[in-house]
This record gives sequence, C-alpha cells and structure tokens, in this order.
Amino acid sequence: MTRLLLADDHQLFVDGLKSLLVDEDDLCVVGEASNGHEVLEFCDREPVDIVIMDINMPVMDGIQASRELSKKHPSVKVLGLSMYNDRDFISDVLKAGALGYVLKNTGKESLLKAIATLRSGESYLSDEVSKTLLSGFIRHMPYEQAAEKLSDRESEVLECIASGLTTHEIADKLFISKNTVETHRKNLLYKLRARNTAELITNAYKQRLIQ
Repeated sequence: MTRLLLADDHQLFVDGLKSLLVDEDDLCVVGEASNGHEVLEFCDREPVDIVIMDINMPVMDGIQASRELSKKHPSVKVLGLSMYNDRDFISDVLKAGALGYVLKNTGKESLLKAIATLRSGESYLSDEVSKTLLSGFIRHMPYEQAAEKLSDRESEVLECIASGLTTHEIADKLFISKNTVETHRKNLLYKLRARNTAELITNAYKQRLIQ
C-alpha cells in the first residue's frame, strides 16, 4: 500500500484528487496539507511514501518544501504538481529534490502512471513537461527576454499592479477570482525574479513590460 500525502492550498482540487484515487486498492491518502510547513510537520509524525506537491502554496511553497523534505525525510518521494509549464520552473522543482512533475490538467491515467513510476524509484515527467525540457530548459533565458514568458493575462495583471490596484480591484476589473489574481502575482514574481511588488514593478519597467 502506497501512502500518499496531498499538498495543495485549494481544497476543491484536493477533493478532486481524492475522488480520482479513492478506488485504487494499492493507494491510500493518509493526509492533506495546505502549505509546505504542514507537509514537513505531517511527515515528522506519520509515515508517507509520496507527497503530491503543489508548487504554488502560501507560507512555504512546494520548491522549498521539497528541498527540506529531501534533507529530513529522503525516503519520501515528491511528485511536483503545477499549472505552470515553464522550463526554469520545472528545473527548480527537480533540483529541489522532486522525482516527478505533472501539470494540473493531467488525466487520471497519467497521474496513476506517475505515482507508480515514483513508487518504483524512478523519475516521471508528463509528456508536456518532457517536451518543455527538451526544448532547452538547461539554457537559462536571458533576463532581458523574460517578456516572452508572460501570458496575455499575466501582462494584464502586471499592468493593473503597476497602476496600484488591489487584488480585489484587479479581480473585479478582469472578471477573475482573487485566488487567480494571487496565482498570477506569484508567477510574475517568479518570472521577473522579484522578491516583492516594488521590485516586480521596477524589473518590469527595466524590461519595458510596462510604460
């Protein structure tokens, strides 16, 4: 029996994962976590074989949690889970100790294959992720080319942030949820290598992403 810990700060997504896995006789969901700290605390208390780890989480993200897990509990395998298919992002996750990486839009068959592969001690990357890596993630994109990595929606959110709008105001203006705004904000911070909103705006101006 493979013991799984599901780590994601969106309960609806966790519930969806559980419903996919509930009929699998050789798998058992032993716990849930909404951030990296909770992952570490749970693994300190209970035996876990595989953590299905969301990358974008509050308090402690999945990359840092994977790094800490590899030190404290090297036998625990991490399957990174994200909506974000970017070679730099994937590289950071794998360097942090994750053995696999799948996208959140993956199907049940692919997820089960990933779990089985990690259980056997091998690494697993979904087809989309493999294609991204093969396109050359080893070649770090120059700082000046970061604009190519922004989606249309991220560019819109960036403009709103630069205009001084709050998360609630951005959500209303773009007709998206506040959680979605925060996800885009976190992605922008990562893509533009910024530690906070002020640095985000500064870097965006330097790269002429905003006027």
